[in-house]
Amino acid sequence: MKDLIQLEKELLAPSPALIADMARIEGDMILLGIGGKMGPSMGKLAVAAAKAAGAEKRIIGVSRFSDPKAKAELEAAGIETISCDLLDDKQLQELPLVKNVIYLAGNKFGTTGNESFTWAMNAYLPGRVAEKYRQSRIVAFSSGNVLPFVPVTSGGPSEETSPEPIGEYAQSCLGRERVFEYFSKKNHTPMLIYRLNYAVDFRYGVMMEIAKSVLNGKEIDLKTENVNVIWQGDANEIAIRSLLHCETPAKILNVTGPEILSVYWIANQFGRIFNKEPKFINASTGTALLNNASECHRIFGYPRVTVREIIDITATWISQGGEEFGKATHFQERGGKF
Repeated sequence: MKDLIQLEKELLAPSPALIADMARIEGDMILLGIGGKMGPSMGKLAVAAAKAAGAEKRIIGVSRFSDPKAKAELEAAGIETISCDLLDDKQLQELPLVKNVIYLAGNKFGTTGNESFTWAMNAYLPGRVAEKYRQSRIVAFSSGNVLPFVPVTSGGPSEETSPEPIGEYAQSCLGRERVFEYFSKKNHTPMLIYRLNYAVDFRYGVMMEIAKSVLNGKEIDLKTENVNVIWQGDANEIAIRSLLHCETPAKILNVTGPEILSVYWIANQFGRIFNKEPKFINASTGTALLNNASECHRIFGYPRVTVREIIDITATWISQGGEEFGKATHFQERGGKF
């Protein structure tokens, strides 16, 4: 496990490109909704990059922080934390004004049966945030779920593809995009809409789910047989560096890895490592929720961590009893029910 912890530190260290960009990013940075899956590692990466760049800037993390341990861990890493219910407008207005905003807040799982809360988080709150931070640069996280299912031979939808969200979660994500776009135009606020699918890490994500299914002899549904992934560390770097690429009207950017991967192939790679025969059910429908991120790769280059490295790292992490977040992606969901 010591070797894995050291490997994680190496993989999460800021790249020379991020350090150079951090030196160019003027002003402090606030991460709204830092308590999710990506927020803590992104905040720590921002602190490390600022330190390496010799840039004195505050990195502020905002969340409800229902877990005091998570708050303490961020503070120990050099992140200023603020406990805040972003839907409480009084609390929102008391947040400090800073030049750089990364908007990570949102709701996905538990949408079915609680749709109104999801719409409030995903479509109402962005307007309140956009008004408060109208003098800032805003990178706003969105989701590839706003895009249509496409043939796996299509190369995936690009930023020019018209959204076709399925289900209320995806619809509310499109609502979030449209609200941010509106305020970008209204207030001339430079923004970038960050459409991500799917970030993976040791502790969660598509790779982890497939690996555990193979190891535990669980059947893997091939109806959605293809997927895009990107290492979370690379996704975090792109999010921070995107602050230098905000535009008005808001720029839309698809973010993922370059490959359209086969779930069948991924499972067999884990099967080879674990010496287990993967079990499959159903046949591919021939369509998937994909994401053409060629514009992202043009701007930032290809991800540093490759798919085969991700597979090897994930298999080792599981085999050695590494901790997990326990948050499923539901990447095979085709009806928009989350």
